[in-house]
Amino acid sequence: MRRFSTVPFKGTKEQEARLLSWLEEHKTMPGVAMPALQKAQEIYGYLPIEVQRIVADALGKPLAEIYGISTFYSQFSLCPKGEYKISVCLGTACYVKGSGKIYEALQQKLGITGGECTADGKFSLDACRCIGACGLAPVMTINDDVYGRLTGDELDSILAKY
Repeated sequence: MRRFSTVPFKGTKEQEARLLSWLEEHKTMPGVAMPALQKAQEIYGYLPIEVQRIVADALGKPLAEIYGISTFYSQFSLCPKGEYKISVCLGTACYVKGSGKIYEALQQKLGITGGECTADGKFSLDACRCIGACGLAPVMTINDDVYGRLTGDELDSILAKY
């Protein structure tokens, strides 16, 4: 389920100016909504409703249309990503070895569900499908660090490193 973020929006005037400049330059391009949202996500890192409203207003489109595009395509995120991006592999090998329980435990420990970011902006949590480390199943990554053969008992000590 896609949700709005509970993290307060912290966009800057500089980010808004960059986006508005791009929108002004490209607003007459056919099919501009999709590239506009891609640019907005590039600038802000995600697409909160405040940014969607800027895009809708600048393009003269209903907010519902922009929201529909934002929620339809999986490349768009309505929630910010944390400083530390946790990804738990739920591919077949990892899942069979218990990654579903690891994912549930992380949701409990962090107080968020998949796709969300902690209120302090430190961690975000996502599931992925097969990262190619099946021999280490179950596996999770935190940014570029890979943790394998997880049991769940080590989660507190792993999170404490960050």
